[in-house]
Amino acid sequence: MKPAPALSLTSLVVIPARLHSTRLPQKLLLAETGKPLIQHTYEAACQARGTDGVVVATDHESIESAVIGFGGDAVMTSESCASGTDRVAEIAQVRPDIDIFINVQGDEPEISAEAIETVRFLLETNPDVSMATLATPIRCLDKLRDPACVKVAFGENGRALYFSRSPIPFVRDGFEGHIDAEPPMFFQHLGIYAYRRDFLLKLATAPPSPLEQLEKLEQLRVLEMGETILVGTIAEPSIGIDTPADYAAFVRKIGNC
Repeated sequence: MKPAPALSLTSLVVIPARLHSTRLPQKLLLAETGKPLIQHTYEAACQARGTDGVVVATDHESIESAVIGFGGDAVMTSESCASGTDRVAEIAQVRPDIDIFINVQGDEPEISAEAIETVRFLLETNPDVSMATLATPIRCLDKLRDPACVKVAFGENGRALYFSRSPIPFVRDGFEGHIDAEPPMFFQHLGIYAYRRDFLLKLATAPPSPLEQLEKLEQLRVLEMGETILVGTIAEPSIGIDTPADYAAFVRKIGNC
């Protein structure tokens, strides 16, 4: 089926930015590269074409000050926000002029313009879908078995069937003969989302669902609501900064550029 022609829709990239993190305290303000980490993510997001701006949605004045300091756009959100989705939804409440909101994680300083453009295009060309996300092939058995790597299974039409921390689909006869299959059989879910405004506001008010609570994956709430998540694929994931080692590697990479 050919996609519907692109509509003239407005879109905004929102970067939820929480100050406190467990494994790397105040990581978004780390600045060993000469720039705070949140600035790297903001500037990377600004490279995407076709959006109507980038804004940081934060819970702390120190991040707001840092963003304003480098010339970015920042908005303070409520301390009661339980997730990044809730922060994006707060922006949606005051931006009725925006049709599509794109949620980019604040700790992904190398997020590609392609990723943002792809997830936006999925909603622009599929008017019956309320939410879209991305995935990339898994080619390593250790990653496939790692519960920190979220997996997604989707149909030929790109519609998500399930997300899990367990390997999906499960291969009864063993994974070894299938990890290098073409086309790929296993996909890592990437933490970038695009939502239509009305659906985002509905999602933020829906209670956590049973499967979501078991897997600790918010996207399962969407499937349990009976909604569709469209999954696009890209060749390589961006590298998130979760640990001191991750940040040290990023600093070295920037220093060698």
